[in-house]
Amino acid sequence: MSFDTDSQRTRRTNDSQASQINPLLILALLIVASMFLLKSYQQFGRVSPLFDPQAEPRAVTSRGDLAEDEKSTIEIFQNASPSVVHITTMAVKRNRLTLDLFQIPQGTGSGFIWDIDGHVVTNYHVVQGSQRYQVTLADGSNWEGRFVGGEPDYDLAVLKIDAPAGRLKPIPVGTSVDLQVGQKVFAIGNPFGLDQTLTTGVISGLGREIMSVTQRPILNVIQTDAAINPGNSGGPLLDSADRLIGVNTAIYSPSGTYAGIGFAVPVDTVNRVVPSIIRGGHIDRVGLGVTLFDEAAVRQLVNRPGVLIRDVLPGGAAAEAGLYPSRYDSSSSLVLGDLLVQMDDKPIRRASDLFSFLQSAEVGQNVKLEVIRGLPTREERVHLELTLQALPTASP
Repeated sequence: MSFDTDSQRTRRTNDSQASQINPLLILALLIVASMFLLKSYQQFGRVSPLFDPQAEPRAVTSRGDLAEDEKSTIEIFQNASPSVVHITTMAVKRNRLTLDLFQIPQGTGSGFIWDIDGHVVTNYHVVQGSQRYQVTLADGSNWEGRFVGGEPDYDLAVLKIDAPAGRLKPIPVGTSVDLQVGQKVFAIGNPFGLDQTLTTGVISGLGREIMSVTQRPILNVIQTDAAINPGNSGGPLLDSADRLIGVNTAIYSPSGTYAGIGFAVPVDTVNRVVPSIIRGGHIDRVGLGVTLFDEAAVRQLVNRPGVLIRDVLPGGAAAEAGLYPSRYDSSSSLVLGDLLVQMDDKPIRRASDLFSFLQSAEVGQNVKLEVIRGLPTREERVHLELTLQALPTASP
């Protein structure tokens, strides 16, 4: 016969109580859990109907009048856009099998109406290398453009269309000599083929210098942060009085798209060059009647500031003044010509200095030259006088 100890009886009693869970407690736990799940569903799991047959347009919030600067910008665009054109350039090719001629689009650019005679101003690089030009006016009409003339040194060209004067709105012309950094500017053009695009900004800098397609410097260029992209070339840069102050010509960007720096040929240059082109197809380009070694050759041959004369054109201004060209002697050794180092007391350190001087000079002007002759061994400084001559212009 065995007897339970007190500890054994106590353990059996606890086990029996633990196995009998209070039903009220279970019910309470279930109620709490249900409330929690319901709240969570309401917050996170509610699924609303996909469609609402009673949906109505939202009420429009009144905005009030436009800001004054917005009104001004809109007015500038509305006034200037009829003067802006879209230019499509084409090359003419011949089918090798049928010998038929056909046109190939080459590119697009912008331009603007200069006068009621149908002259259109654009960049030289927009029309360069093309044989046909289509000019689209702001009203959507298309006109065949004829090449009047161009000046690659200034990246300017003029086309002419035979549109009725009533369709032509010449752009108002301003000045660039009195521009100031910080002034608001507005660019209108056709970037990426998108017609009549307006961008705004300020003048970021003045007196800049960029290279033309001939690698000669264009002086006093306007720098702006108004977005200028491919297709804007040739379009107008305007001031807040709707006046032309420059022709958008270039962007500074490794990717070829807007990067915050754009350039425009100043209107004072445009207003001097364009009438000359209209009068005779070109301007009188001032020169010396020489050809030059490039700067890399100058560094290699003489390694000193100046421009080295390569050839002297027969009968030209340089030949009459007595400038010496470079040549090969009887032993086929190169004999260096004159090194031009000064013109009218202005130092000439590189070719860009010479081109800058000539841009502000006139045909028939007398200038004083200082050259170094006898390089590299028998150096002597020689002073000459020269009468600047006109040079032929280029065709597109």
